[in-house]
Amino acid sequence: VQLLESGGGLVQPGGSLRLSCAASGNIFEIRAMGWYRQVPGNQRELVAKVASGANPYYADFVSGRFTVSRDYNKNTVSLQMNRLKPEDTAVYYCNADIDVHQIIDSVPTVEEQTFWGQGTQVTVAS
Repeated sequence: VQLLESGGGLVQPGGSLRLSCAASGNIFEIRAMGWYRQVPGNQRELVAKVASGANPYYADFVSGRFTVSRDYNKNTVSLQMNRLKPEDTAVYYCNADIDVHQIIDSVPTVEEQTFWGQGTQVTVAS
């Protein structure tokens, strides 16, 4: 399974960016997709995530500024980020919990695994 991210870049405070991520490969079912972010020296933190059939979850710091959306047919997730602040500067990672096909002892089965994108830099600065 591969998660391919696009978007990110440099934007001024108050501006907007849109991140997109597409999952491909050995996919039986995607249970959840979302976005994390990480600043050097800090732990990776959850930004927003959508489990299949559930309402989106947002971190408190989002404060209504970001919108996460999934396209279930295309296996994609997007993050629309508005009113960006300098403290939003980070590497943003796409994340997905996916049931993948497995052959164990010659028996076809599925196993849930977690996958990450390569990360995309978002910089908010004047």
